[in-house]
Amino acid sequence: MLAANNLIIDIPERSSGTPLSFDIKPGETWGILGPNGAGKTTLLHTLAGLRKPRSGDVELSGENIKTLRRKRVAQQLAVVFQNNGEGFPSTVLETAMIGRHPFISPWDIESSDDLAIARAALQKMELGDLEHRLISTLSGGERQRLAIATALSQTPKLWLADEPSNHLDLKHQVQIMELLAEQAAAGCGIVLCLHDLNLAAQWCDKILLLYPNGDACWGDANTMLATPALEKLYNQALRSIVSDGQRYFIPLSSRNSVL
Repeated sequence: MLAANNLIIDIPERSSGTPLSFDIKPGETWGILGPNGAGKTTLLHTLAGLRKPRSGDVELSGENIKTLRRKRVAQQLAVVFQNNGEGFPSTVLETAMIGRHPFISPWDIESSDDLAIARAALQKMELGDLEHRLISTLSGGERQRLAIATALSQTPKLWLADEPSNHLDLKHQVQIMELLAEQAAAGCGIVLCLHDLNLAAQWCDKILLLYPNGDACWGDANTMLATPALEKLYNQALRSIVSDGQRYFIPLSSRNSVL
């Protein structure tokens, strides 16, 4: 679905980095992990064709993404950004309808099918009763769920989401991750920038570790989510525990390092 070929992302003042070469296949969920400043968001935007790489290229469905028209890219790929500004004054439904724009001709208006798809996405995110509200009146969590609903309205084959659980309470964090798991089960490819190691351990099949100096490694989640590697990545002591067959990671401070 999406392939990185000897890709080096362009980070100012970073001389180089590990060339990234990997394929994202249908049904896979990838987690990109790394500390602040490692380039996770830059990598996500580069994979989406929104930023030029320093070298290498990205292929979407076998074609170089830089040669594709943005509308064609948007018909296959949805991006959920980390920060969703208000932009123009609009309602919740009008915002969700943005996801249908790649499928509407310039001189056409939204069809009843487009409206039905957008409304179904809002219902999925428990926002159906708010469709006439201005987005300026929404909480941070509601805006994040609206961003997910807008991407869902786009019916993408590939999701690129930057901190999709940002601003969300525990219930809605699980709701979003379950939605993305449903999308993967339906054959979509999922790529997530995450800070929460426990979400990555529970939901991701593949993990890419990105270091501040540009080094990177990737592979199956059960191999990459090793405590020594994660402690090196974050320069932070961790305790790994297993409960009901699921691994969890707990950051340790100097006060609880004896636990």
